[in-house]
Amino acid sequence: MQVIGLVRKSFRAMSALFCKTGNIFDMYRTHTCGELRIADVGKTVTLAGWVQKSRKLGGMTFIDLRDRYGITQLTVDAVADTALVETASSLGREYVIQAVGTVVERQSKNPKMPTGDIEISLSSLNILNKAQTPPFTIEDESDGGEELRARYRYLDLRRNPLKKALELRHRIAHEVRNYLDGQGFLEIETPYLIKSTPEGARDFVVPSRMNPGQFYALPQSPQTFKQLLMVAGYDRYFQIVRCFRDEDLRADRQPEFTQIDCEMSFVERDDVLDVFEGMMRTLFKNVLDVEIPNPIPRMSWFDAMDYYGSDKPDIRFGMKIHEITDMVKGHGFSVFDSVDYVGAICAEGLASYTRKQLDELTEWVKRPQVGAKGLVYIKVNEDGSIKSSVDKFYSHDDLKAIAEKMEAGPGDLILVLCGSRRKTQTMLGVLRIEMGNRLGYRDPHDFAPLWVVDFPLLEWDDETSRFYAMHHPFTAPKPEHLDLFYSDRKEDLEKVCANAYDFVLNGTELGGGSIRIHNAKVQQRMFEVLGFSEEDAQYKFGFIINAFKFGAPPHGGLAFGFDRVCALFGGQETIRDYIAFPKNNQGRDVMIDSPSYIDQSQMDELFLASTAKKE
Repeated sequence: MQVIGLVRKSFRAMSALFCKTGNIFDMYRTHTCGELRIADVGKTVTLAGWVQKSRKLGGMTFIDLRDRYGITQLTVDAVADTALVETASSLGREYVIQAVGTVVERQSKNPKMPTGDIEISLSSLNILNKAQTPPFTIEDESDGGEELRARYRYLDLRRNPLKKALELRHRIAHEVRNYLDGQGFLEIETPYLIKSTPEGARDFVVPSRMNPGQFYALPQSPQTFKQLLMVAGYDRYFQIVRCFRDEDLRADRQPEFTQIDCEMSFVERDDVLDVFEGMMRTLFKNVLDVEIPNPIPRMSWFDAMDYYGSDKPDIRFGMKIHEITDMVKGHGFSVFDSVDYVGAICAEGLASYTRKQLDELTEWVKRPQVGAKGLVYIKVNEDGSIKSSVDKFYSHDDLKAIAEKMEAGPGDLILVLCGSRRKTQTMLGVLRIEMGNRLGYRDPHDFAPLWVVDFPLLEWDDETSRFYAMHHPFTAPKPEHLDLFYSDRKEDLEKVCANAYDFVLNGTELGGGSIRIHNAKVQQRMFEVLGFSEEDAQYKFGFIINAFKFGAPPHGGLAFGFDRVCALFGGQETIRDYIAFPKNNQGRDVMIDSPSYIDQSQMDELFLASTAKKE
């Protein structure tokens, strides 16, 4: 504690020194480009930054100078020093300059700029570095395409939208650390070079020069290490940590990503949920000044699938799925008579859809991303009449009964899909999101958080004839399902629920976790159910199995996708703008041209050979 006190005292002394001298950057600037206001009129100041633009009007030269903090207008009068006028006239976009002058009140104020009441009348101007004309405009709305801006990411990062995104990321990280510190959590780092334990996504592997033929893996998460920290007695752990998964990419995935990773000892499920509900409420309040529900609603995985067709339902709008199987079977329509499940959603106000629009929607659900073979519709017209694509099989009363079950009113459109139960519900879930988008129900600035709980513990795969862990192999079964967990019957094992939970926001899974297995016998049983031999389990996970023998406490935790949290708080679907240097859809960094080939000498040192041909 004495050491911490001395460090804090030294830091305060340094801060006071910087305040006395004016600014840590006094060598090049006394103020930033977003700092000066009308109260500063008359001051002599030094600014430094990049030239946003330069223009001449009459005998005056106007320069917009930009740094991370904002833009300030500089002026040079034609009657000023000749050298100053010539220097100002030579400036190009993105030149780095230092400017000295006096703060004056602007005659033509710009209310859109925080510094719009003042400008700097220059007395000297120094070009610190010239710049080539950038390949795209450094503006909020750039004329550069995505690929071009990725190639010059360091220029793209100068634009306001990306600057604000990274500022938001910093703010959220700061709030997370403050909150968890206040809850007694310790931030502890875990290794990046670990043992490969493939189960789920592919590992990135790293060859070991000192151990020929052997490889490290980059962690998909710190899962085993945070559990070992619980065994070690560090009962509240967290870190904002980089993770790595070699998987196919999309807008909300990157091969390297960041988690808010947390674990707690001597807790049950509700203890964990309470702590992290508090964290999310704090983030929403302190970052966005938004109040979210207290408590956050909870929904079982089974209800989420039955009513929303997704384990990450968007509950900002209704349009729930209704099963109508019993209402449509036995009427001579073979498509419905031959399937296990028929479900429907009601799109309010879309009975006005034309035949062309309905045909387009039918083709839309046939796309591989949805996977339906066709679409049946029922229109409830404004005059109360009902029209359907299958009305030759169903009477008006039959269709009216379906409409009443769907709570469809005049002007509404009922959309029906069929097939196997879970697959059809999933297709209806995708269709529901599409209709929610078309109807404008998914405002990114509305927030509807949700806990999804009671997931199945295991997933059966027909192709490999084995169970896989729905979350990961360290997730505990619910205590009341332990008898089923020790059954040898597949039907019993499929009924076992995990003591797991996901935090969902606006149809996106932001975080997930579980109460962990802390008993060596239960952990061994999990490996057995997953098809690991005793030798294989010991080879891959022996370190944690053995650790459990030395007094593992009951524990649980979760991890939030930090990049996704930042994107949703920023009102965006893609996470790329919230990562300083992201990869593209092929996992490439086109700015530094990575991944790349390495020299043969490096290959030889690592005892590697490659059959790939250099392009």
